[in-house]
Amino acid sequence: MEIGQAEHRIKFINFWQLAPGSRVLEIGCGQGTTTAVLAEAVGSTGHVDAVDPGPPEYGAPWTLAQAQEHLSGSAIGDRISWHFADPVDFLAANAGKTWDYVVFAHCIWYFDSPATLTRMLGALKGRAKELLIAEYALKATELKALPHVLASVARATLEAHNKASAANIRCLSSPGAIADAAGENGWKLDEETVVVPGEGLMDGHWETGSVKSTHFLKEIEENVEDLKVKALLRSARDGVLGALETVGVQKSWTMDVWVAKFH
Repeated sequence: MEIGQAEHRIKFINFWQLAPGSRVLEIGCGQGTTTAVLAEAVGSTGHVDAVDPGPPEYGAPWTLAQAQEHLSGSAIGDRISWHFADPVDFLAANAGKTWDYVVFAHCIWYFDSPATLTRMLGALKGRAKELLIAEYALKATELKALPHVLASVARATLEAHNKASAANIRCLSSPGAIADAAGENGWKLDEETVVVPGEGLMDGHWETGSVKSTHFLKEIEENVEDLKVKALLRSARDGVLGALETVGVQKSWTMDVWVAKFH
C-alpha cells in the first residue's frame, strides 16, 4: 500500500523538480507520505516544514503522531520539522520565515470551505517563491477510475450537508477552481500536467468503497433533512454502483491527478 502511495508522489514531485538544498513548506502533511519524498528530493542540505492541523491521534492504521515519529527516526528525519498547527496561524507565528516552495499535495479536498484555500493562498503570497499543487482532477483517463470520480462527487455532496464533517472530502475543488483561487491571490501558473495513477494507488478503491457501503445510506439519514437531497444522494450512490458494474471492476482505480507549478 505505501509503495503505491510513494510511487505516485515520486511522479508528481519529479515534475516539480525541486532544487537540492531547498526550503519547503508542506501544507496538510498528514502522516508524512509526501513529506518523506520531499525530504529525499531536497537532499541533506534542504529542509521541510510539515504543517497539519489534525490532532496527533488522528489516522489509521498509524496515527499522525506515530507515523511522523517513525519518519523522524529515519535517515531523513533531521530534514523534517513537524508542526501540529493551523497553517494560517503557523504563518502568523513565524512571520519572518520564508520558503523556496509551498506544497499542497492531496490536501485541498480536506478543507472545510473554498474560503480556507483562498485565505491560505493569500497568506502565502510573498512567503514562498513557488506554489506547487497536486490534487484530483475530477476526470478519469482510465475508464476503471470513473467510479472514483462519481463517488467523490457523492461524498462531497453529503458532506456539504454535514457541518461537523471530518471526512476526507469536505470541499471538492476542481483544477480550474484551484487555479482561479491562486490567480486571485497573485499566483501565476507556470506549468501543469496530469498524472494517471496505476492500479497500485488505492485511494479510488477506498473512496468508492465508502460510498458503496450501507453506512453511506445511514449517514444520509442522519445528516440530511431535505427529502430531495436524500433522493439525490441515494441516486448518486446508485450511479457509483452502476459505474462499477459497467466498467466491470469490484475495486475502482484512482482518478487522474492534476499537478501544477505557480510563481
